[in-house]
Amino acid sequence: MPQRLQKIIANQGYCSRRKAEELIQEGRVLVNGRTATIGESAEFEKDNVIIDGKPLLQTKKLYIMLNKSKKVVTTLYDPQGRTTVADILKLKERVIPIGRLDYMTEGLLLLTNDGDFANRIMHPRYEIKKTYHVTIDKPLRQEDEQKIRNGFSVEGIKTAPAKIVMLAKDRTKIAITIHEGRNRIIRNMMAELGYRIYQLERVSIGPLSLGNLPRGKWRELTEGEIEGF
Repeated sequence: MPQRLQKIIANQGYCSRRKAEELIQEGRVLVNGRTATIGESAEFEKDNVIIDGKPLLQTKKLYIMLNKSKKVVTTLYDPQGRTTVADILKLKERVIPIGRLDYMTEGLLLLTNDGDFANRIMHPRYEIKKTYHVTIDKPLRQEDEQKIRNGFSVEGIKTAPAKIVMLAKDRTKIAITIHEGRNRIIRNMMAELGYRIYQLERVSIGPLSLGNLPRGKWRELTEGEIEGF
């Protein structure tokens, strides 16, 4: 069945759909010997897709859960020479992170070479919930707790209502559950309210939680976990 070319490229784990569109726009993708164009469709099983002179090959689908450590970059390559998630995984196959955790944020990160699976988790319409444990520099005020629950303006855009649970009696460690995908949203929320974050850890995405996976280690998802999305 024909599919958009950028979707085919993403589904084989070559890169994200957005990056695939850039490759097509730059004239780096050929279909059956002809330079591809944006909006074009193809059939992976029938058509010959070439990227930068190399054929796009069928790959084994991989679904990985990583317990990311601090000071690890959520990219496959870092020009500054910092440790990346690719350095941790040491895989022959290419996988891409599903969303990001910033340099100092720890916890659950998913990676895959299945573009459809990645899209189901990242696309806003699916509203996949993510829970973070947040340790802050002073007790969370009641009025700020209510703001987080109701949503408030951060960088000129109102946040969606979030679930919040106290994890410490002194109100300095909390769990926040959101479904927004804005970059650094938890850090920006707390900064807007006047708090400094000492530790930030993502502990769950949808039905998946870190469980007893050690920091800095990874494992493949089970079939049941994959189907849970």
